[in-house]
Amino acid sequence: MMPFTVFRPEVGRNRAGRSTARLAGTLALLLALTAPAGCGPRREQADSPTGPAASAPSGTALPASDVPVGSSTHTLTVDGRERGYRLYRPASADLSGPVPLVVMLHGAAGTGEQAEQAYGWTGQADRDGFLVLFPDGLNRAWAIGPQCCGAPARDGVDDVAFITELVATVGRELPVDPSRRYVTGISNGGLLAYKLVCDTTIFAAIGAVASTLTGRCADPKPVSVLHIHGQQDQTMPYGGGPGRRDNGGTGRNPVKIDGPPTPELAARWRSVDSCGAPKVTTDGPVTRSAATCPQGRAVELITVAGAGHQWPGGRPNPPRAEKLLDLDPPSTALNATDTIWRFFAAHPQPSGG
Repeated sequence: MMPFTVFRPEVGRNRAGRSTARLAGTLALLLALTAPAGCGPRREQADSPTGPAASAPSGTALPASDVPVGSSTHTLTVDGRERGYRLYRPASADLSGPVPLVVMLHGAAGTGEQAEQAYGWTGQADRDGFLVLFPDGLNRAWAIGPQCCGAPARDGVDDVAFITELVATVGRELPVDPSRRYVTGISNGGLLAYKLVCDTTIFAAIGAVASTLTGRCADPKPVSVLHIHGQQDQTMPYGGGPGRRDNGGTGRNPVKIDGPPTPELAARWRSVDSCGAPKVTTDGPVTRSAATCPQGRAVELITVAGAGHQWPGGRPNPPRAEKLLDLDPPSTALNATDTIWRFFAAHPQPSGG
């Protein structure tokens, strides 16, 4: 399974010279490389450290004792659509008391299984004893609004409702600590993570990678924010505006990216959280701009010089796909997963909201 975190190739304003046939062939290769047997929201058994994992019928809550250690696949029906997700329960998670929950949102063209394999969250969960959800976007994408992204946007899918119901469902099955629920995502998944903290108050903190805030976010509530971005990202440009996968939000697979410059996005969240002035430190290619905020919250921007559209420390892309699809290799200057988890662990939901 290759760690794709990019939008589906489309004929966009920066791709006008490529033929539809060439793009269709490229997408076919993309899907072939990213979708081996068992990948996606089908209700199949998945590997786990203790053997084959269980699958739960849609809408059926499992007692904690029946949720297997390791990965298990499940479905949930929301708005009349059957949605798939993977749940990782490490042996180190003590279910005799409340445990943290991390929701990891894959990028466009990805899946929950791909995200589980590519970004190191299961190993982090093993070390630190928290649960991880890897949901599947429909048609390998997430809807942020009518102009992004892909078929779910075109079809009016409510992914905020899906993730909200998913978190509630797992909270009924397992002793999830409501003050330690977190969401992270890359690219299109990061867009949804931002939409979730704009539209809901269910998460204590967000960790966004190679992403931005797009669409309406009129009245966000305070939340801790960690944003990691490669300075040379051409898909979600560090300087804001449309990227190389952008097609203006038109056609059967609309992709419109209209986010602000990344430093301005961090400044906006500092304003929302009433933070103090950020402290800036640089260590080689990694620059951190970190601000402390009331009630124990924080807003931090990590900029990685020389890095593009990628998850720092993630699994490398297959060389053939990286060359053909013009993918950026993961930076080795930072382990994004460990960095995000440490940020999450230090920033639970303040008492009283």
